[in-house]
Amino acid sequence: MNLVFMSSTTPSPAPKSPEQSEKSKKYDRQLRLWGDHGQSLLEESSVCLVNATAVGTELLKSLVLPGIGSFTIVDGKVATGEDVGSNFFLDVGSIGQPRGKEATERLLELNTDVRGDFINESAEHILRDNPDFFSNFSVVIANCLPERVLIVLAEKLWSQNIPLIVVRCYGLIGYIRIQIKEHFVWEAHPDAPILDLRLDKPFPEMEKYMQSQDLQTMNKKDHSHTPYLVILYKCLMEWLQTHIVPPTNYREKQEFKELIKTAILLNENGSPEDEENFHEALRAVNTSLSTTKIPESISAIFNDANCLNLNTKSHKFWILARAVKEFVNAEGEGALPLKGALPDMTSDTARYVALQKIFSEKANKDAELVYRRVRQLSSELGMNLELISESEVRKFCKHCRDIRVQHGTSIAAEYDINQANVQEIVSNLGNPDSEIAFYIIFRGVDRFYSEHGYYPGALSNDQMETDISKLKTCINKLVLEYNIPFAKDDLIHEICRFGSSELPSVAAFIGGCAAQESIKLITGQYVPIENVLIYNAMSSTTSSFKL
Repeated sequence: MNLVFMSSTTPSPAPKSPEQSEKSKKYDRQLRLWGDHGQSLLEESSVCLVNATAVGTELLKSLVLPGIGSFTIVDGKVATGEDVGSNFFLDVGSIGQPRGKEATERLLELNTDVRGDFINESAEHILRDNPDFFSNFSVVIANCLPERVLIVLAEKLWSQNIPLIVVRCYGLIGYIRIQIKEHFVWEAHPDAPILDLRLDKPFPEMEKYMQSQDLQTMNKKDHSHTPYLVILYKCLMEWLQTHIVPPTNYREKQEFKELIKTAILLNENGSPEDEENFHEALRAVNTSLSTTKIPESISAIFNDANCLNLNTKSHKFWILARAVKEFVNAEGEGALPLKGALPDMTSDTARYVALQKIFSEKANKDAELVYRRVRQLSSELGMNLELISESEVRKFCKHCRDIRVQHGTSIAAEYDINQANVQEIVSNLGNPDSEIAFYIIFRGVDRFYSEHGYYPGALSNDQMETDISKLKTCINKLVLEYNIPFAKDDLIHEICRFGSSELPSVAAFIGGCAAQESIKLITGQYVPIENVLIYNAMSSTTSSFKL
């Protein structure tokens, strides 16, 4: 028997062709984040950027490099000297040329796998002449749009459940607003995933194997190479002889650890042997003895009307959720499908492989039962039986503990005094350092632009004081409408001094963050922000708000 540290992950299959091999090398690091299936979704996506400003092109750069399928830039403006000064994807030769065209050409140089195009027309004109144009994209990203145009675009995309990301850089302040009607997170990738070891509710094959292991009759070598999962199971069975339930609180877990220590072999001097597997068992008490139950967030999905009342238009997410729900109530006996992965642990190869096989086979069996229910539900609904593949079912079962459904709020509702989340604004205004103040100021800035046709401070320093006074008037009207307290004259002065300028460093940061959110929306992996993020480069802080 050899001491090994086994990995819980399955090695990736060897590339099937030279083309795949080169592609895997090119995108190796990101494939480790979202896998082949995430990369495929990225390569099938199409993104529209409205206005090729500095933040817009920085955002697209961070989508072109990982290999989105295609992008289209909608921009009716020509590049100016100010654009060239802040935008790395424009140069002196771009001045006087269509801004979208110049940015498209340079962005395409970053990745030959990506297709790109531009339309030398404003979003307002497109919405008027071809209102269905924006319906063809996976994600639409907008910046530097007047409030009235933004609301029209947002309402159009909201009705079709197409994600909209609004970005802006204004001097040292950055802003991201995500509008999603309904978004499914298939793989949340939690920072601290809960292990699914079923020690409190062992399945028959697991229980049979555990009972075959006898710590008391093992020789010293076997004893020190026993997987800690076996140790925890044996001690838990002993614990349950005198307790009704597994240890839950701190005192009980400390008592349980003492029970584990009594199982450690003693040396010739009567002192405990230094057995690494028992140290692992002690460290794993807090993480491995979790109760096998349905998380509240998953119960909410199971009880959602969309899950209970399937129809021919149901998204496949709801069909999968319903199939898992039925599995839980039947074969699962109140438990979700087994994840099937084991953590690393000190063990001899034979016993670790045996345990891994038991868990893997149980996970495969559970996924197969769920797949049968998916096909049955699809048949009852008169849907294509091939709509949901077996591999999709297996991934869903593997990650079903962390699935999420996000229901967002529309920008139109946010701008409506009767629907806006005023309480969120008021509660955050109680913190004098909260970035929510910039949100209010930006709303005032947009009103300023609607009334005067330019941004405060953008024309000349001579007009600065006048613009400050006008901006205060716009903001005062806004806060009176919303009946919220606001007194941030120093920040209003600062915003006017910015003069709507874009700083390359702030644009790069916001562009990178918004690109990350775009990838989350496209792949259904990781959890997007809900729904506003504000970056303050003066204090190097970010805050998110649900408005």
